Amino acid sequence: MKTAELGSLSLSPAAQESNLDAASYLKGRRRWKVLAIATGVAVVSLLVAATIGSVGIPLPAIVRMLLARLPFLSIVPDWPTAYEAIVFQIRLPRVILAAMVGGSLAVSGATYQGIFRNPLADPYLIGVASGAAFGATLAFLLPFDVPFLGLGIVQIAAFVGALAVVVAVYSLARVGGSTPMTTLLLAGVAIGSLFWAASAFLMIAAGDKLRVVYIWLLGGFSQGYWSGILAILPYLVVGLAVTIFYARPMNVMQLDEDQARQLGVDVERLKLILVAAASLMTAAAVSVSGIIGFVGLVVPHAVRLVWGPDHRFLLPMSALVGSAFLVWADTVSRVILAPGELPVGILTAFCGAPFFLYLLRQKKRAVF
Repeated sequence: MKTAELGSLSLSPAAQESNLDAASYLKGRRRWKVLAIATGVAVVSLLVAATIGSVGIPLPAIVRMLLARLPFLSIVPDWPTAYEAIVFQIRLPRVILAAMVGGSLAVSGATYQGIFRNPLADPYLIGVASGAAFGATLAFLLPFDVPFLGLGIVQIAAFVGALAVVVAVYSLARVGGSTPMTTLLLAGVAIGSLFWAASAFLMIAAGDKLRVVYIWLLGGFSQGYWSGILAILPYLVVGLAVTIFYARPMNVMQLDEDQARQLGVDVERLKLILVAAASLMTAAAVSVSGIIGFVGLVVPHAVRLVWGPDHRFLLPMSALVGSAFLVWADTVSRVILAPGELPVGILTAFCGAPFFLYLLRQKKRAVF
């Protein structure tokens, strides 16, 4: 069969299809390479961050200490005994917790931005932060502590408060079996304002505990322990798995809800599952770190600008970039005022606020 010619040779349909398949294959291979590189950068960030502190520990010594913990390797210890205590009891739990929180906030932010089809959405959009702040502030005023699964009462109360607010917001936003996004946002603003006001009242009543409450609200990882990591790990793993599993339907949602329904997507069920998964991750992260702003806004939007809007790639890439970003933000926050420590939420605000203003400016240009 002859192919059509209009001034130049054109390809047959079979050749065009072959070229498209080849392009998709190359694009897929490139994305896997990028993910592999990002994973390597995140792991190296963890290791290098563990070397930094009041006592400098060489990177090769940390690598050898980690390898010595493997059952099939026999490595003779040639490092000071104090190094192991510093690395395994203080620094490694802290940097791992920072990586988990950064990845969780970034994935939650990307999920909310996908649900609301708005790049300015963040993990605290529907009241998670206000609920966590209220629960934590209330717990600081209690005269007792009840540890559970490695978490203290402050972390437990923050987690419960965050989830309670999300449930209340979602219940109030449902109208006739559906959940309009505008109604969900308005309910989040109203309930969030109410809980922020309640938290402010409790902070005034806190008296000499006010400084401790305020530092917790600004975010940090000074209480990073292995028990806390193990306690929140299931929530983060489940939330990440669910969001990545529904990445393809989330791509369809970017068109329009009506078009998504016509293509066979159960929109209301999808929104409920994704809101629940993202809120669960955010609540777990906030319960152990306090309120760390801008990570869930800046990271997924930056990833989207560089690598595109496909959630099958956007979500895992956001997790890796968010992990590395927060690990380095925490590292800087604990050495910039040494021997003191700057709450990491202040540092992320310094980094995120200019980027947020840039997004607003770009959005304004798009409108006009």
